This record gives sequence, structure tokens and C-alpha cells, in this order.
Amino acid sequence: MPDVGPHLPYLRRGPTSDTAGTVAYCEHVRGEYKVPLGKLVRVETDVVEAGEPPGRLVGTRVSGDFFLEPDEALEAMGEALDGMPADSSKTQLAEAVRGALKDATAVGFDADAVAVAARRALGHATAWEDHEFQVVRTPAVSPLLNVALDQVLTEELGAGRRGPTLRFWEWDESAVIIGSFQSLRNEVDVEGAARHGARVIRRITGGGAMFMEPGNTISYSLYVPGSLVDGLSFERSYAFLDDWVIGALHDLGIDAAYVPLNDIASPAGKIAGAAQKRLAGGAVLHHATMAYDLNADKMTDVLRIGREKLSDKGTRSANKRVDPLRSQTGLGRAAVIDALEASFRGRYRTVTGEITPTEWGLAGELVESKFGTPKWTARVL
Repeated sequence: MPDVGPHLPYLRRGPTSDTAGTVAYCEHVRGEYKVPLGKLVRVETDVVEAGEPPGRLVGTRVSGDFFLEPDEALEAMGEALDGMPADSSKTQLAEAVRGALKDATAVGFDADAVAVAARRALGHATAWEDHEFQVVRTPAVSPLLNVALDQVLTEELGAGRRGPTLRFWEWDESAVIIGSFQSLRNEVDVEGAARHGARVIRRITGGGAMFMEPGNTISYSLYVPGSLVDGLSFERSYAFLDDWVIGALHDLGIDAAYVPLNDIASPAGKIAGAAQKRLAGGAVLHHATMAYDLNADKMTDVLRIGREKLSDKGTRSANKRVDPLRSQTGLGRAAVIDALEASFRGRYRTVTGEITPTEWGLAGELVESKFGTPKWTARVL
């Protein structure tokens, strides 16, 4: 049996017959998807190529450690997928499964999860295990260069010149980093930022503003191919790409959980916020900033955090919204980063990587032409 890679644990190729007795070419494939905070879903099927490509699904079986009532719904899901073209979209596959589940009770998974597992079986989507990740810890550089690196490394991955990468940031000055679509004057007290020596910078991802001082936060970026989040909504992809972080925080004794849409929190308060951007070429940038030893008084002096946003988070004080990792772990910042890196390496195939001279150069050019310009920073006043 040939080695076909982790996302196809086994593959059987050979002639078979359809119901009319016509000899067809068949391959047997299998894919899995672990629902964040949910259960494992597995799809196995035969892809029969009796006529023109792309072939069709036959004998499809769904399994997993989920809960489902009634029992007959399990077979119904497989039957719903039978006959579907092998190039069906996630939406088409999910709609078929949703019809089979309409009168059933499904716990720990849903039709979308089955569709993602099916897409992986068919080779359209990949899993973490299909990739080798570079892990990079860059030296302290300006926040401007860090946000420029995010764009460069995502574009380099999309162009095939870089593999999937996890990068931990370091920066050498204070900054207020605002989301791509935020209003500068509504989010930032420019005079407050100046008082605290914080440069105002706009990133390419959406989401909210964050106040960063050297040593007070932990930031990381993931650069991954679109196939890793194939079939996942933005909402699901956030939790999926940060699932390893939740595990790492649990190992540190923190009762952390993902809070939709893009927060990581514990009962003591918010720990981190994530943001994401999908670029041309299929590459995905996903990054997060975690509060290590945040000065909440400075933060409220620099950021215009409105009453509506605070009330939406169930608190009347920014000090109560955020609870730093230092107070929850008692560990030094470097030790927390070491633990995060060790957790990622323990889960996935990794190598130690670096930023190439070309990538540093491209990032520097972007600082001059884009991120360091008033036109970009104030593009949404």
C-alpha cells in the first residue's frame, strides 16, 4: 500500500463495479476533523471514477466519538453523501448531511464538521499533521517592522517560498496597534499615546486596538495555507487555529477557553484577542496578543474604550476586562513563551526556522511605503 500522507491514512486503488456492472476505477479515502471543544468526526468513502472526472462518493461511512440520536441518523449521513461529486464544496456536502440530521439530535459535532472531514478525505483540505511548521523567535524590532513582517511572511507562504510558520514577536518600543477597519480618532487618544511614547500603527487584520509595551504582552503569528482551514467559517477557524494555545494554557494551570468570536479568557478575565486575514494565493495570517503584565491604567489612558464595548463584555472597568498571564501563572514572560512553544512543538511536526534577509528587506520596504505612512495609519479617521 503506498504512502499517501497523513490526511489519507490509507488508500486502496483498483477496479470495482457499479450497480450496472460497469468496471470503474476506485480509491478508498479517509479524513478526520476534531471539532474545537467538541468531538472527532471521521469520514471514509470510495471515490468511483466510472466516467468523467471528478468521480463520485460511494459507500460513505461516518463515525466518531460524538453523540447522536437516533442511531439510524449515522447511516443516513453516509447515504446522504453517496453520489456526491468528489469536487463538491464544503457547503454542498454540509447541506446534504444537514438534510440527514434534520430530525436528529447531534452533540459534539454538526453537518459542517462532517463536510470538513469529507473534504479532507478527498484531498481538498489538510490537517495539522500534513504540514511541517517552522518555529521562529525574532529579535526585538520595531512594532512597525513586526506588522510588516506579518504581511510579507503570509505573502511568501502564498507564493510557495515559505512553509507554514509560527512566529513569536519581540518589539523594542511601545505602540498602539489598531485594526485594519478601526477609526483612528474613535479608538485612540492620540495625546495619551504621545504621553506614554506609544507609536500608533495600523495592521492588516481586523479586530480591536491593543496597547503594547516591551515585556507586557506576548504576541504570536501563524502563517498557514488556506487548505488548513478549508471549509471552516471565520468563526470556527479562530478557535481551530488557537486550539493549541488553549491546551498550553491548561498545562500552565489556567482554566482557559475560547470565547467567540476571537477572545481567549479564563474565569479571572480576558487573556488574549486574535485577528485574521486571508490573502490572495490562499495564505492565512492568524495572530494573537496575550496580556502578560498589562498596565490597565495606561491602556485606558491611550485607548478610547467605549461604555458600549465594556458593557458588552459584562464589565464596567477595563482593569476587570483583562487579567494578565503573570498573575495567573507566577512565571516570567520568557518561561511562558517557552511553554507555549514547547506545547506547539509537542503537538505538531516542527523545525527551527528564521526570517531570511530577503524577507527582512521586504518588510523594511513595506514600512517605508505603507505601514509607516500617515496615509495608511489614518486611512479610516
